[in-house]
Amino acid sequence: MRHFSTENVIGVVKLLNHKVEFPSVSHASSDGLLAVGGDLSTERLLLAYKSGIFPWFSDDEPILWWSPDPRFVLFPDQLKISKSMKQVLNNKDFVVTVNKDFETVIKECSIAKREGQSGTWITKNMIDAYIQLHHLGFATSVEIWQKDELVGGFYGVDLGNNVFCGESMFTNVSNASKVGLISFVQNTNYKLIDCQVYTHHLQSLGAVEIPRKEFLTYL
Repeated sequence: MRHFSTENVIGVVKLLNHKVEFPSVSHASSDGLLAVGGDLSTERLLLAYKSGIFPWFSDDEPILWWSPDPRFVLFPDQLKISKSMKQVLNNKDFVVTVNKDFETVIKECSIAKREGQSGTWITKNMIDAYIQLHHLGFATSVEIWQKDELVGGFYGVDLGNNVFCGESMFTNVSNASKVGLISFVQNTNYKLIDCQVYTHHLQSLGAVEIPRKEFLTYL
């Protein structure tokens, strides 16, 4: 994750208060940083996702809100499955479930080691906020099992508008998260999977960058 000090952001982007509102995403910085502060209340989070905004910050930072341009997304009809992955899928070594254990998935995502990242942006407050979204039907988890052991998973936000806003994933066994994502994409009716920002892992599955203005039309 990118790191910004509070000194660098306050005074440059919108400082949020108790009012549940965001500035226009057109005011975001070149990195996509739009606002700082506020809270992780259900009302604010839902407004954020409906507006093409998401929270992303570290333990030692205030809440940072982002709306990058371009946006990294996966169109289900552009999903790429390599020959080796087709073989993995045919072997049926994994079982994929939805919403069987949201709490464990998000906690596993919070402790997953990531290249170039020493800490986690999935703080306890973040975990509590998304568990609440899940209880209200707005957050979904996907679990990947091998011999009854949870070996991978991911979670995200579903606003009921044909867009799934992916948040984070983890994998403890090679190919587990890929199997889960491929199964999820093939067995749901989303028009678009929001991947937020570029990763090589998701690009290999067919994710592409599109202008933020185009992404907002899907919301």
